Amino acid sequence: MAKTAQQPVLVIMGVSGSGKSTVAGLLAGRLGWDLAEGDDLHPASNVAKMQAGEPLTDEDRWPWLEIIAEWIREHTAAGTPAVVTCSALKKRYRDILRGEGVVFVFLQGSKDKISDRLASRHGHFMPPALLQSQFDALEEPTEDENHISLCVSASPAEEAQEIIDRLHLEAADAATA
Repeated sequence: MAKTAQQPVLVIMGVSGSGKSTVAGLLAGRLGWDLAEGDDLHPASNVAKMQAGEPLTDEDRWPWLEIIAEWIREHTAAGTPAVVTCSALKKRYRDILRGEGVVFVFLQGSKDKISDRLASRHGHFMPPALLQSQFDALEEPTEDENHISLCVSASPAEEAQEIIDRLHLEAADAATA
């Protein structure tokens, strides 16, 4: 189980369509924590490339990962708990994001399950055709990384609650009760 000495910054990670944004929004709302949507931090050139059906290269991702890493560092330095979404598919990407107080939450699911989710999603710049490239790039977190893994078989609300329970976090309403 992942442990941290302070209130953590949770990096909700996984392939596109795993539910990162939905689960992160629920978590941040229940916990009363800051939230950043990693997709919103992509440079316009990355968004255009994905909209055109082209997978991002590592070269494309480095500036984006640095923006997310800076957001994480600002929160951990201030001791402010937070939630951020980021696919963080490769260990070297997570190496940029990791630090004291950072916990990766890996939302994992089968390609069929994720594909079904993507097929029902509308208005996102990541086309379902790029899903295979995400699975090809995915390096699941290992024991030396501060993380928990969660199968995306439940509802997003149940998944958010499982994360709260497994990390022994306190919901905002419980903190004020």
